[in-house]
Amino acid sequence: MISSIALHERCRSQLGSTSKRFYTHVKVRYMIDVRRMQVLRAVVTSGSVTAAAAHLGYTPSAVSQQVAALEKEAGIALLERVGRGVRPTAAGRLLTEHAAIISQHLAAAETALADLRAGRTGRLTIRYIASVGPTLLAPALARLRREYPDVTIEPKLTDPNDPLLDVEEGTADLAIVVRRTSDESRPGVRVTHLLDDTYQAVLPVGHPLAGRRMVDLADLAGEPWVGSEPPGPCLEPITDACAAAGFSPDFVAKSEDYATAQGFVAAGLGISLIPRLGLGARHPGVTIRPVRRPEPVRVIYAAVREISLDQPALRALIDALIGAAKA
Repeated sequence: MISSIALHERCRSQLGSTSKRFYTHVKVRYMIDVRRMQVLRAVVTSGSVTAAAAHLGYTPSAVSQQVAALEKEAGIALLERVGRGVRPTAAGRLLTEHAAIISQHLAAAETALADLRAGRTGRLTIRYIASVGPTLLAPALARLRREYPDVTIEPKLTDPNDPLLDVEEGTADLAIVVRRTSDESRPGVRVTHLLDDTYQAVLPVGHPLAGRRMVDLADLAGEPWVGSEPPGPCLEPITDACAAAGFSPDFVAKSEDYATAQGFVAAGLGISLIPRLGLGARHPGVTIRPVRRPEPVRVIYAAVREISLDQPALRALIDALIGAAKA
């Protein structure tokens, strides 16, 4: 009498053997070698093994071996002899037609790959913060469009806190980021300095400090402040500079866009610091003055994955951003 353990082991062994035979059958039956299909196509189109061998640079015996191996994979005869030549069976014609289609697709893939490699086609996904859009990114994209008209460009506004994650994870090809110079580098990510964007004092028209050519940061210590930045890398240069000047700003109103912040200042709610790139459209009710001792600065970089730098269009975009930053 067979024990239950022994019976279980025997069943498992038989099942494993059956599964192995089934897998082997499937692999032999359906895994058809594409290169052998092209050899078959050459034989069919030329009408003989000898002519196909001459065209392919093989020996006739090598061509015959390839066709025989393909017939074994297909499980059916592919050629029949006619006089001194051969002609395809129904299965042979079927595989020859599919071989031609495969050859066309491979040629198309090679052409598309060559275009992508040369930068003539492709897709660039860009993440950017709002203030760099009109003054930095827009002219750079216009230049890129002229140089690479067939490259699809997908710019998208992003959270400024850590847009480097999109680059690291491969969901963006390039991100325009604000970083401190002391920030640690990310493995596999290259950052390119674009510009130092200085913060300017935004004062209500008629403010006592509006008559000065330049404002010392310490002179703003007793003022009510309008916040122009959300918490994160764009706010840190302001709070750090104020700490260096010996005070913490008293925020009585906060806005996360520069137009609204200027409106709050013009309405007399307080003063603000806004980066130069964010002052492209100026409210008529405010006065803009440079700040010193110290001058708050946010540093703007372009970040890309190092492995992506072989794309000509991406390199051209970085050059265009550098050019726009210098303009």
